[in-house]
Order: sequence, then structure tokens, then C-alpha cells
Amino acid sequence: MNLNFGCAEAHNGHCYLRYDDTNPETEEQVYIDAIEEMARWMGWKPSAITYSSDHFDKLYEFAIRLINDGKAYVDHSTADELKKQREDRSDSPWRDRSVEENLKHFELMRTGRYAEGETTLRVKIDMKHDNPNMRDFIAYRVKYCSHPHVGDRWCIYPSYDYTHCLIDSIEDIDFSLCTLEFETRRESYFWLLDQLNLWKPNVWEFSRLNVTGSLLSKRKINTLVKKGIVRGFDDPRLLTLAGMRRRGYTPEAINRFCDLVGITRSMNVIQIGMLENALREDLDEKCLRRQLIVDPVKVVIDNWSGTKTVKAANHPRKPELGDRDIEFSNEFYIDRSDFNEVDDNSKFYGVAPGPRPVGLKFSGNIFCKSFDRDAEGKVAVIHCDIDFDRKEKPKTNITWVSCHDAVPVECRLYNYLLKDDRAAIDPDFLQYINEDSESISNGFAEPSVKDFSIFDKFQAERFAYYAIDTDSKADKVILNRTISLKEDKEKVPVVAARPAPKKAAEGEAPKEKKEKKVRPPKPESVAAAAE
Repeated sequence: MNLNFGCAEAHNGHCYLRYDDTNPETEEQVYIDAIEEMARWMGWKPSAITYSSDHFDKLYEFAIRLINDGKAYVDHSTADELKKQREDRSDSPWRDRSVEENLKHFELMRTGRYAEGETTLRVKIDMKHDNPNMRDFIAYRVKYCSHPHVGDRWCIYPSYDYTHCLIDSIEDIDFSLCTLEFETRRESYFWLLDQLNLWKPNVWEFSRLNVTGSLLSKRKINTLVKKGIVRGFDDPRLLTLAGMRRRGYTPEAINRFCDLVGITRSMNVIQIGMLENALREDLDEKCLRRQLIVDPVKVVIDNWSGTKTVKAANHPRKPELGDRDIEFSNEFYIDRSDFNEVDDNSKFYGVAPGPRPVGLKFSGNIFCKSFDRDAEGKVAVIHCDIDFDRKEKPKTNITWVSCHDAVPVECRLYNYLLKDDRAAIDPDFLQYINEDSESISNGFAEPSVKDFSIFDKFQAERFAYYAIDTDSKADKVILNRTISLKEDKEKVPVVAARPAPKKAAEGEAPKEKKEKKVRPPKPESVAAAAE
């Protein structure tokens, strides 16, 4: 999407958003609507929104022309027989039937006289060809299924291999950009256009973008959804656009990442840290700051009681965003990670029993006097004194949320979906799914968090960025941890799926070969097809 729309925009051209809706069994209106919604969310404005099904009449006329020219035939081979013919490079028994017979049987297909799978229309190319895609691919098949865009008008539907090149030509596409798995189809793409004497676009292939720690295969993602391993196609652990929006990604960060990565024809495995850094940079500039306690423990001030209002900046570097009032009270929550039962770590600057002052953001210093445990032996309440005048300078300032107006929140904390990137190439990929990719913690946030809407993002000061999840209700705020403020060294390490490097000399680290990146052609005007 970034490449197609970006190229068109860079060269003052046009880009279509096209639905190649040739298979009614896999087309649903909800997905059609979602694709357009995601394109617009990403900031792209299609020059036109088109459907291959809009041209079914024209595609049917082309099929009749091919039959009349002896370039297509109706075949009654079963799916297994057809597969074997292509593997053995052997002709179908019906390959040389007459034009009249083919026209008759194709009309019977169109009028619903054949059952699904009983017959197909195949183009007649070369069954001896080294390229499997040139061995008489299927142009039409019978399907008794309603189509979401054209209804029940047709019971024969064109294949993608037949349709793609013809629609590119009909729509006057200058450049058709696609991934490398379609490169072997280039011969059949141009063969069909030559037979019909149609305009031939420029075709340009590039490698798929693979990102460590995630799955980008539609088939594998669909498996995760059906097995209930993820919540749906918009699960925040998935790098689908819907999932990334729900997680808290911004269109600007995604497009920035795509621009930085560029395109290549080589195997393309990008470290997810590059995507995460692009996101951090964008969120740091945009996000309002709020106080959030994910793993709360209660603090009680013993030498003062009451409430007082304190001012807090909405963004430390953007005074134009103003500030907000927060109520501070003698009972509040801090994060459990900010407390140690024993003051025995010189690198720990949080709360621990003893004389050390610990600053509270927007308030005074506290000194831990003691703590209480619950029935299970877990620290339940920390007793402190407070010095609002800050007579001593603390080494750190921690966040807090007052108990009296704290908003309960459900925090969904995400880790990488994969433990090993071999999942991208291994058919048995489920063994690499990280069972700890999601954990849930119940915490507290300051009251202003309730003012955010679905998909809104904010920075939980000192910890991470969060987004309001779509499951949130008026009486229940659900937050997705988008990303930590800094790279988390404790996250599950991901082993990238890449060829083993050549053995280096003893004591010498193996060198990685740098990929040479290529850029698409620079026409004066571009009409790119975004399928």
C-alpha cells in the first residue's frame, strides 16, 4: 500500500484501490469495507475504487474471443487429473475439441448446466512449457455462490491468473507492482494480453516485507484466528493494519518505517526494533502524558492527611498543550516495581525502608517507615512520611495515582507473538507461538484517562505508551500497551529465520552481506494498481 500509493504520489500519478473479487466464496462485505477503511486511515486517497467484478461482462467477451481463436477450451478433467496433467506435461483429452463444441459447453457452464468442479475453461498455451503457469491455466470455473458485489448474476467466475492482467489493461495501468511470488506468472500475464492484442502495463516485482517476531502470512494468521490463539484479525499482536491501529500504532509511524526500509528483490527480514523506534519517535511528539499504575501497591501517608490539587504538564516539551489538575491525597498507589522490601541495591532509587527520600512527580518527597503484608504474605500497604518542601534532592521521581479518584483499568501487556522466526517458513509454525505474548494486569489511572476515546493514545509516564482498546465500555477502561518507552531487554528473544552464515575463522564474527536496495522506475506519470 505504501509503495503503490507512495509511488503514484511521488510522481504526480494516480493509484487505484482495486478489489480482485474473482472468488465469491472468499469475498465478504465486511472485509471489503475494512480494506478501504484501512487505506484511508493510513492517509491514502485512492484515485478510484474499482472491482474486477465490474468488468465480468468484458472478461466473458474475452473468453469467447479466445475460444473462437482456438486459444481456450472447455475441460472436463477433475482437479486431480488436471494437477497430474500439469505435473506430467500431458495434454487433456479435451484439449483439441472443436471451437463449436467449446462454445456450446462454455454456454452450458454459463447457464448452470454443470456442477461445481465438473468442468472448467482453460487457456491453450503450451503443456510442455518449463514454466508451470504456462501449462494451460484455468480461466473460468463453476461456482454456485452469491457474489457480494454483483449478486447472483453469474455462476461462472474468472480465475485470478486470467483476470489480473486483463483488468490491469482495461484500467490503463502503467505500472503493476507485486511481490516476487508472482514473477513466474509474468509470462502468462503477457501471453494473454498478446492474444487479445491489449495494452501491456509494466510489471515490477519485489520481495515481501518480513518483520521479526511476527507473522504476515494471511493463511497462518487465519489459522491463529480460527484456533482462538488471537482475538481476531485486529488482535494487537498481529501486524495487520487493523491490529496495529488497535495496538496504538500511527499511520505516520508505519509509513515512516516503510520509507526507511525501502524495497529490494533480496530476502527481506527486518528487525522489529526498527518499526518500534519509528513508532516511539512519533508517539513521543504526539502523546499527552498521564499517570498510570499497572501493578499497584497502596501507600499511606502517616504524617499528613487530606487532599490537595497539583498541576501537571500535558507534555513536557509542548507548553501550548497546557496542563491539568490532579488531586493528591494521603492514600495513593505506586507501581510495585518502585518498591523494595530491603534497601540493599545501590542502583535502586525507588521506595525502600530507610531514610532515603523518593520524589513523587508533581508533589513532595516520601520516606518509607514500614509496610504491611496481606494474608498471602504479599506487601499490601506501605507506610510513609511526606515532605512537601523537598528539603533533600531525591535521585528519582516516581508516578502515583490517588486512591480516592483512581479509575480502575485493565491493562493488556503484549510481548512478541513468536519465539522463533522459523514460524514464517515452517508449516508446523504453531510450535513457535509465544504463549506469554499477552498478559493482563488490573491497575489504576488518573481520572482524565476516562476522557480518551477508542484508539486514542497517551504516554503512561516513566513506563510505556498505551491505547484505548475497542473492548472498552463506559464503565470499563481497557488499555493496550503499545510499546515501552525504551527497548525492553527482557522481552523474549527472537531468532530470525535466515540462511546460516559461512563459517568464520576462530575468534572472528561472521560478516553479514548487505542487501542492495533497488528503487522502482520513475515515470513522468504513474498509475499504480493497489490490489
